[in-house]
Amino acid sequence: MTYELYYWPGVQGRGEFVRLTLEDAGADYVDVARLPDGPHGGTQALLKMLEAPPHGHPSLAPPFLKAGRDLIGQTANILLYLAPKLGLAPRGEAARLWAHQLQLTLIDLMAEVHDTHHPIAGSLYYEDQRDEALRRSRYLRRERLPKYLGYFERTLADNASGRQRVLVGNAVSYADLSLFQVIEGLRYAFPRAQRRLEKRLPACVALHDRMAARPRLAAYLASDRRVPFNNDGIFRHYPELDA
Repeated sequence: MTYELYYWPGVQGRGEFVRLTLEDAGADYVDVARLPDGPHGGTQALLKMLEAPPHGHPSLAPPFLKAGRDLIGQTANILLYLAPKLGLAPRGEAARLWAHQLQLTLIDLMAEVHDTHHPIAGSLYYEDQRDEALRRSRYLRRERLPKYLGYFERTLADNASGRQRVLVGNAVSYADLSLFQVIEGLRYAFPRAQRRLEKRLPACVALHDRMAARPRLAAYLASDRRVPFNNDGIFRHYPELDA
């Protein structure tokens, strides 16, 4: 099957979690909005599928994935559907629900990161809410990042069955790829804070490095398919927020 991923073309954003899973599995997929503009590609094709899909349930916003006649939206939901088909989900219902729970927790963290630079409204420019962002970012750096990443550090340490020190079971899953992406994004957005924090996160750092070295993922990260982090995405670097 050739999967069709629909997400905004110029940012990593939430769609990158799906891309990492597709790329690591060597899946056949098309990044629709990055194709040349036309009936079956570009942003117009994304908007058309968003507003009036020919079949399947419409999504509120990208990302969403077309798999045959199925149309699946929401990042964690897409991964819950996709990863078992690609060999990147644990076996057994309990383990799959645990991986899904970890993914949802990472999505919660993503929302908090986004709200540091847009604490009032996504429709306002950063400059219109800079004072509020400065205040919010202090709490993220001092309280929220240690809480979230400390939780994943403990999860890795507690996984006695994980010979490779992965989050769930003893094989790499999409949750590990997603934690890699979050660490990458935080290093871009809050490099100073993250350098200090990672001194207390040896297991998270080791997992990040192992994911980056996986052959297919390493090839993707080195390719032009990997859009660089930028200040239009979720992870944005404003030096004053990393004070």
